[in-house]
Amino acid sequence: MMRLGVGDVRSIVVLGAHCDDIAIGAGGSLLTICAGRPDLRVDALVLSGGGTDRESEERAALESFCPGSDLHLTVLKLADGRVPAQWDEAKSAVQELRERTDPDLVFAPHSADAHQDHRTLAELVPTAFRDHLVLGYEIVKWDGDLGSPSVYQQLPPELAEEKVALLQRSYRSQRHRPWYDREAFLGLARIRGIECHARYAEAFYSTKLTIDLEG
Repeated sequence: MMRLGVGDVRSIVVLGAHCDDIAIGAGGSLLTICAGRPDLRVDALVLSGGGTDRESEERAALESFCPGSDLHLTVLKLADGRVPAQWDEAKSAVQELRERTDPDLVFAPHSADAHQDHRTLAELVPTAFRDHLVLGYEIVKWDGDLGSPSVYQQLPPELAEEKVALLQRSYRSQRHRPWYDREAFLGLARIRGIECHARYAEAFYSTKLTIDLEG
């Protein structure tokens, strides 16, 4: 399997509907991309949880998942589970972020996610980031919406374990959820690793990208 790099990444945008979405879906990739890039700018937008303990969790978590980066996080106060009904506010937030950033890479939910908040955000992202590489992450949950991704970031075992440890330590408010455990996170990473000839991996969806065969 040919491995394609993403070039010189100096700035990324990460988006989530809820605090913990970004870390669950792309935490291992964030740890990977931030390693050795102390000047990396990370702009993060989360639509819900602002002004609550979850915002504090998210700020501490993303600092751990993006070590050494120039992190800028915005957490809004949209109602959890009601993002489709707050489309105008969500759209404005995504558009405002685009107007002040021009990232080399975007991580966001993917458009086939069964959760209405994730799916609405995924549908908004390409309306603002129209000429960017957008990687849609997946989140394991009871909906049973896992599909067939086409992009993989291989994770060494120690990094996969670090991601899970950070998730458990960072989001204490979520520990009561029946799916929020080490087995679920490592299990999905193991399956995605099998699919790309690795021990563990994170997988993503990309609806459009441009390649350069000349180089």
